This record gives sequence, structure tokens and C-alpha cells, in this order.
Amino acid sequence: MALNTSKASAATNAAANAIAALLNSGTINIYTGTQPAAGGALSGNTLLVTLTFGSTAFGAAVNGVVTANAITSGTAGNTGTATWFRCLKSDGTTIVMDGTVGVSGANLNIGSTSISSGAVISCSSFTYTDEPTVSGL
Repeated sequence: MALNTSKASAATNAAANAIAALLNSGTINIYTGTQPAAGGALSGNTLLVTLTFGSTAFGAAVNGVVTANAITSGTAGNTGTATWFRCLKSDGTTIVMDGTVGVSGANLNIGSTSISSGAVISCSSFTYTDEPTVSGL
């Protein structure tokens, strides 16, 4: 029989809000190199810049979507090509999520993936979507 699990809207919103709360005062680290497997160890990656979520990182979920409040810009400490990002809790070590970086069609779209040391990097919007359909339960 086919798997066809779907969550109620309240459950989808609760899941999105839970992820959002993990990022209160957390960070977005943008890296070079190959993105590791989910939550995997860094391997030859260079941290280019760190951006910081607000103390309340996101607003309340609507239809499973949370939208970030203002994110503090960061000054790049290294030069390189941004290829992926990692969001961490405020403790600076607990991984919440990873994603791709690009100029379009990526999880995190930025104006240019070429980042130079000393450049101020900002993020004007960031959303997370929790899906209402779950497979494999």
C-alpha cells in the first residue's frame, strides 16, 4: 500500500515554529567547498562569514512557513566562493540545518557567491517551510 501521511495545519505550524525557536540568537555560517551530509563534519571548508539571527529569529508560522525577523549582517573574514550554509543554535555548535548557496534556485540566494574578505554580507529575507506531507512514517 502507498504511503500517504499528511500533517494537520496545526502540526505543520508547530513543527516550523519549533525549528524557528531553535534559531533564536543563532547564526548562519556561509562556507566554501562541498556541503557535508546533513549535520556532518566540516572537511576542508572555509568559513566566509557569519550572520546572526535576532533574539526572536522568526515570526509565527503561517501554513508551515516561518519568516525571519531582521538578521544582523556580518563582515567576511575570508575570501572564497560561497556554496553552502549552516544554521546553528545560539550555542554556536548545535546544528539546526544546512542548505545550498547560489545566486538563484538555492536554499539561500545571494547577489554573488564570490565573497571577499572585509566585505559586509547581509541577508534581506530568510524563510523556512515545513512540509505538510511526510513520507516513510
